[in-house]
Amino acid sequence: MTATTQNTAALLVGAEVDELLIKPTLAESVAAQVARVVRIDSTTFRMPVVNTDPSASWVAEGNEIPVSDADIDEVLVEPRKLAGLSIITSELAEDSDPAAAEEVGRGLARDLARKMDAAFFGNIAGGIAPTGLGGLSGTTTVDAGDTWANLDAFTTASLNAETAGTAITTWVANAATAAALFGLREATGSNKGLLAADPTQPARRLIEGAPLLISPAVANGVVWGVPADRVTLVIRRDATVRADASVFFTSDRIAVRATMRVGFGFPDPASVQQVKVTP
Repeated sequence: MTATTQNTAALLVGAEVDELLIKPTLAESVAAQVARVVRIDSTTFRMPVVNTDPSASWVAEGNEIPVSDADIDEVLVEPRKLAGLSIITSELAEDSDPAAAEEVGRGLARDLARKMDAAFFGNIAGGIAPTGLGGLSGTTTVDAGDTWANLDAFTTASLNAETAGTAITTWVANAATAAALFGLREATGSNKGLLAADPTQPARRLIEGAPLLISPAVANGVVWGVPADRVTLVIRRDATVRADASVFFTSDRIAVRATMRVGFGFPDPASVQQVKVTP
């Protein structure tokens, strides 16, 4: 049945959408933890990119200062629609207890976060999702050899980022790759791992001073090194959560649809590091 104003209604409105959907989605998403998050009201977001800095000069006292212009370009980010669908009982939808709405929001947030991360770290075909790291051209790849044996490749990646004027703030890998890295030891027979512990969060491990996060959206054998100041996650504020009882009328259930618009901005792809093994 076609959705109309008669059979659909907002389940969450205004600030509720932000508190019960957007914020939990960002909290669940690894992409939102590694990138700079920008909230916009417009349909596009323009990111200035300085290709060439203006040139300063040593000038004798009283002499004219040479004029130089910066070479400035821009990256245009157009957020794409990301939607999640959940089915709940009529009793839950009609429950006035705030916990009911929170439960609906949590389920949708988890699904949206998974889809967001899949697009951010991958390369979803079809052109519907925004281009993620897996489909981004110009990123810097560091070959770690045919197996994870040491952390030398991560040192190289960190130096690459510093040469580009930034620093890796987070590394991201899937669980299998992280387990291989966790298993690296300082020497044969040693129980001391190569990954350093974070003194502020003992359960977290550091590579070159930056934390390693886990995401199933990252391909096996790949670790992304992300500088937060060169990667932006753009979210439009016009997110919605709507309910429709017509689809599942005979079972007294309600379809709940959440819609938000998300885009990714990579103004300096070369500063993003991909460390990978090539078996």
